[in-house]
Amino acid sequence: MTKTRIRQIPAADVPSEFLDLFFPIHYTVGMRVEEAFCRGVLTRQQAIILWIIRSKGGEKKAMDRKTIEQDMVDWYEITSSAISKAIRSLAKAPLKLVTIVENPESGREKIVALTPKGERFVAQMYEDACAVIKIATDQMAGDEVDMGIHAFGRIRDIFASTPELSRSLQRAMKAAE
Repeated sequence: MTKTRIRQIPAADVPSEFLDLFFPIHYTVGMRVEEAFCRGVLTRQQAIILWIIRSKGGEKKAMDRKTIEQDMVDWYEITSSAISKAIRSLAKAPLKLVTIVENPESGREKIVALTPKGERFVAQMYEDACAVIKIATDQMAGDEVDMGIHAFGRIRDIFASTPELSRSLQRAMKAAE
């Protein structure tokens, strides 16, 4: 592979350069990864529910339905009933990828857990998505991969730990009303 020259971006242009990358990465790359997650079987909502459980469910691969809903609502404009419907469909035949049981601490709340079949499905989901990403990263030099992972990690961490980003967005939305 040839060494890529990294261009120096003037500080004033940095926000615009990042923004110009956001939609292609979010919608082009993100949609391809979500398609891999779906494996030709699931809806995008179902795939994301499984991914949330995989990512945040800990060793038990289980979490409160309410927490799943909070994450889904943060990411998508989706109703509670649509989330419930997606979770129930994951629990029913032919999928049977999750179980839904009462939370012993609250009879009104449910716990959603991956079944053994669900764990295998999610592992294959992960492998399929890695294969999609590998197609792109195989075309990159090692230092480009390292820089990309570092940059995405830093951006994720900054957005997760900087409350003023959310407050700034809320103020902008109110001003637009």
